[in-house]
Amino acid sequence: MTVAPPPPAPSRRTRLRPVDLLRLGLLGPRTRRTRSALSALGICLGIAAVIAVTGISSSNQAHLLARLDRLGSNLITVSPGKDIDQRLVPLPATAERMLANIAPVERVTATGATKAEVYRNALVPREQTGSISVLAARLNLLDVLHASLLSGTWLDPASENLPVTVLGDQAAERLGVTAPGERVWLGEQSYEVAGIVAANELAPELRTAALVGWPQASAHLGADGTAATVYLRSHPERVPDVQAVAAATANPAAPGKVAVSRPSDLLTARGEAKGALTGLVLALAAVALLVGGVGIANTMVVGVMERRGEIGLRRALGARSGQIAAQFLLEAVLMGFVGGLAGLAAGALTVYAYALAQGWPASIPAYTLVAGPVVSVLVAALAGIHPATRAARASPTEALRSA
Repeated sequence: MTVAPPPPAPSRRTRLRPVDLLRLGLLGPRTRRTRSALSALGICLGIAAVIAVTGISSSNQAHLLARLDRLGSNLITVSPGKDIDQRLVPLPATAERMLANIAPVERVTATGATKAEVYRNALVPREQTGSISVLAARLNLLDVLHASLLSGTWLDPASENLPVTVLGDQAAERLGVTAPGERVWLGEQSYEVAGIVAANELAPELRTAALVGWPQASAHLGADGTAATVYLRSHPERVPDVQAVAAATANPAAPGKVAVSRPSDLLTARGEAKGALTGLVLALAAVALLVGGVGIANTMVVGVMERRGEIGLRRALGARSGQIAAQFLLEAVLMGFVGGLAGLAAGALTVYAYALAQGWPASIPAYTLVAGPVVSVLVAALAGIHPATRAARASPTEALRSA
C-alpha cells in the first residue's frame, strides 16, 4: 500500500511589527544624513515662512486692535465736502450744535480754520510755512480724541483768550521747538508754546497743527467761527446710525456736500491691505513647500536607485512589496515631519523676535501650529508615493543582479 506524502506546509507570510517598520524607515535618513537634511530643509523653510507671515500679521493686528481699544473705535468725523467744481463747502455755523443733539452722540468737539501762519520767529521768510496749519480748538479736544501731551499743558479757560498755542509733535519739530515756554511767531504776533501734543492715530492732522483757543482765533486770527472738522463720540453700538444721519444733520440744505468718515475704518482698510500682502507671501510659502516636496521626491528616487541591492535581498528573503513601499514612504514622511517641526520652531522664534523688537504682543494663530506639521507630512507623503511604488515593483532578480 502506497502512502501518500504529506501535503506541503503552507508558506508563512512574513510580517513586520510597527517598531520594525519604524527602524527600517529611519535607516535611509540615518545613512544619508546630509541629503536627507537638505531635503527636509526645503519643507522647513516653507513651514517657517507660513508661520512667520501669519504670526507677524496676527501680532500686528493684535497691536492695532489694542491701540484702537484704548483710543476707542466710536469716533466719527464730519468735515466740509466738495461741490461740483471740487471746491470745499463750509459747514454751517450751527453744525456743531446740531450734531451734538443726535441722541446716540455722547461728546462733541471741533477745530476751526484760521487765516494765520506760524513761523519760528519774525525773520523767517513768509513762504517757508513748513506746511503747518493754525487751527482754533475747543477746550475738550484732547478728551474727546483720547489724545495726550508729550509735555506742557493744554489750553484752559484763561489761556484760550490769550496768545498761547499748543503744537503737534511734528509741528514742534519743524519749528525747532523742544520744550514748552518757548515762543513762536503766529499771526504777526509772538505766541507762547504751552504744550506739545503726542501723535494720535485717529486724528493725524493735529500732528502738523498749531492749536489756539477758539475766542483768540476768532478775535485775532481771522477764524469765522465755523467748524472745519467736528469730532463725535457715539455710543459704540449706534455708530452706523449716527454715520447715516450725520451729513443731513450738519447741513440739512446740502447733505451731499458734507464728508462723514470714521477713522477706524481707514485703519481697517489698512489691515485689509496688509492681508492682501500676506496672501502674496503665503503663495510664496506654498512654492517653498512645493520645492521642498520635489527635493524629498528626488532624494527618495535616488535612494531607490542606490539601494536596489538591499531591496532585492529583502525581497528574496520574503519581504512583500507592500512592506518595501511602506518603508520608503515612511522615510519620506519622517523627513517631512522633522522638517515641519523645525519650520514650526524657526517660524515661531521669528515671530517672537520680531514682535519683541516692535513692542507688539506676540500672537500666532493656533491653526497654523497644527496645520504646519500636518501640511509638511502631507507634502512629504505625496512626494514619496512614486519612489515607494517604484521600489515595491522592483524585481528581486534584477535588483540582485545590479547590486
